[in-house]
Amino acid sequence: MRYLPKLSGHRLAPAPVLRWRYALFLAVLLSPALLFAQTYGSDGPVPILTGNAGFFTNVVAGKTEIVSEINPVVLVPLGDHWLIEARGEFEGDFQRKDWGDGPYGGQVAKELDYLQADYIANPYVTVTVGRFLTPFGIYNERLYPIWIRDLQSTPLIFPIGTGSSNGVMFRGGFPLNTKVNLNYATYFSVSSTNDTLDSDRTAGGRAGLFFPGPRVEVGASWQKLLQEGRNNAFGFHFAWQPTWLPLNLRSEFARSNLGSGYWIEAAYRLSQVRAWNKFMRHAEVVGRAQQLFAGQITEDDAAEYGLPDVNTREADFGLNYYLHDGLKATASYGRQFSSDGNFNLWNVGIAYRFALPLARPGLQ
Repeated sequence: MRYLPKLSGHRLAPAPVLRWRYALFLAVLLSPALLFAQTYGSDGPVPILTGNAGFFTNVVAGKTEIVSEINPVVLVPLGDHWLIEARGEFEGDFQRKDWGDGPYGGQVAKELDYLQADYIANPYVTVTVGRFLTPFGIYNERLYPIWIRDLQSTPLIFPIGTGSSNGVMFRGGFPLNTKVNLNYATYFSVSSTNDTLDSDRTAGGRAGLFFPGPRVEVGASWQKLLQEGRNNAFGFHFAWQPTWLPLNLRSEFARSNLGSGYWIEAAYRLSQVRAWNKFMRHAEVVGRAQQLFAGQITEDDAAEYGLPDVNTREADFGLNYYLHDGLKATASYGRQFSSDGNFNLWNVGIAYRFALPLARPGLQ
């Protein structure tokens, strides 16, 4: 359900071509595990294939869309200091043709979110080289996977400053004193127009302060585009998990030439409800309020980035039910308001998380 600007205008390739593309894409994604899966001793960690899959039905302004998605993640540890990790995304978006009366049709989009090598230099610094998630704000890196996110629709400001980058990144964290920890990430990305490895030439970073006592994090992000308009993007984030309440409260603000806006989201687990506690402890209610102020860009540019071209407000309410560890059902309702018209957004679906070892300890 992430907007894919490089793929949105492509026509569906013939079936033989698609099969070769998917085979190559899977080879790139799984090659680290295939190369190193037989090299692990009995005391070391083993490669893991993990990720999530989901099936959803979206109804936006009365138009129904069926979405199926799978996001495999490969983790390959190499000794005590190296880790190779990769995540792919396969998403099928299917809508009725012939003005809503025909059969469902569409295409399967594919994307390589990241393929990176991490070197853990010391407890405070990790060096990453390759393709990685752009560290701008918190949603892109921490909340985007369909198993983790509390509402399946991404925030309106999500395309601002986020996506994937190709280059080098330094990140880590350390305590400033007994009451506050600093976390940071800084990076440089090169430009690429390849459909699978698309990225802009940018530099930027993010820094956050985490207070373990109240379990609060505040932080800021910055990004500089080093091509075309050489524009800046700024962001701020806030997260709170109170110790006395099963609540996650998160918020982000972002501003760039593409637009500006914010979102505030609260997710409350009903585990403290005494009535029907055996049932209610698996349920979670979610609410999000957000607003976007359109930037000084054309309607075509807004469509390319997946942003509204007019000022937009939206409110969403959702319910998640965790059937068991690794499987949850989700449903939500939203209402969007703008000068282009007001409409409803409905979503219902199921998300599954999986994890499989790719080798047995002791294999050489």
